[in-house]
Amino acid sequence: MKKQWTLALIALVGGWVSLSAISLKAETQSEPVLSTAKATQVLPVVQVYKSASCGCCKVWIKHLEENGFSVQAQDVDNLLPYKEQAKLGAGMGSCHTAFVDGYAIEGHVPAWDIKRLLLEKPPISGLTVPRMPIGSPGMEVAGRPADAYQVLSYKEGETVGVFADYPAGK
Repeated sequence: MKKQWTLALIALVGGWVSLSAISLKAETQSEPVLSTAKATQVLPVVQVYKSASCGCCKVWIKHLEENGFSVQAQDVDNLLPYKEQAKLGAGMGSCHTAFVDGYAIEGHVPAWDIKRLLLEKPPISGLTVPRMPIGSPGMEVAGRPADAYQVLSYKEGETVGVFADYPAGK
């Protein structure tokens, strides 16, 4: 009888140790699991409106695709309706306008800033990189240093703030 109690106690303690180890493993893995979930998020399709003759737009689209986005590009003769739909303010425009998950993306916004936008979901209309700064995605020029530029967040045509700041490069 004593032997049966000893075996039962060993089984009980062994089971408790196993459950504790599983619980501890689950607790220590929760943060990496969350990080992995963010890193492997399913990205929505980016709808891009551009001029057929714009080469830098094609390079920017390739940048998005290389960073995990699916892109549907449409060549249009008149970009003004899309810029109005994006609710851009004066001086916010660039060569192409895109839409993703309810946000407008104007110009050469880096893919990682779009991913951050989609994770954080701020209450804004979208992001813009005004003009066409050298060194922004799609505007790289061999042998020429990158210009300093900012990714601006905006709402209803008004700048909300600086979403990302890129210093001049070499």
